[in-house]
Amino acid sequence: CIMYDGKKAVAQRVVYEALDEIEKRTKGEPPAIEVFRKAIENVKPSVEVRSKRVGGANYQVPMQVNRKRQQSLAFRWIIDAARSEKGKPMSHRLGKELMEASRGEGKAMNTRDQTHRMADANKAFAHFAW
Repeated sequence: CIMYDGKKAVAQRVVYEALDEIEKRTKGEPPAIEVFRKAIENVKPSVEVRSKRVGGANYQVPMQVNRKRQQSLAFRWIIDAARSEKGKPMSHRLGKELMEASRGEGKAMNTRDQTHRMADANKAFAHFAW
């Protein structure tokens, strides 16, 4: 998901350096891969809003998110949050964002919380979900 223009080696280096960065910061406890898993698990959204046209009006209808889309949204939000911060190498930014997401903080978690808030606010239109 990190890869640009088919540059697989660059993407791999960024991910592995980010995991090394996490290992350094946590001193190996918990392992970097566990921090990664916890970050993804924390950022996964359970509901989202989808636009539905009913009788000439568009409604934001809250809907459940399937497991595959949950994972892809979590990846996307974490990567977008890391890319939005400028001035440091991507591996440092990604490592930092993963650490924050595993603790339930950071931009990716804010995105998830906003999505859940939006779905909660539009609960009245849930009966349009079909």
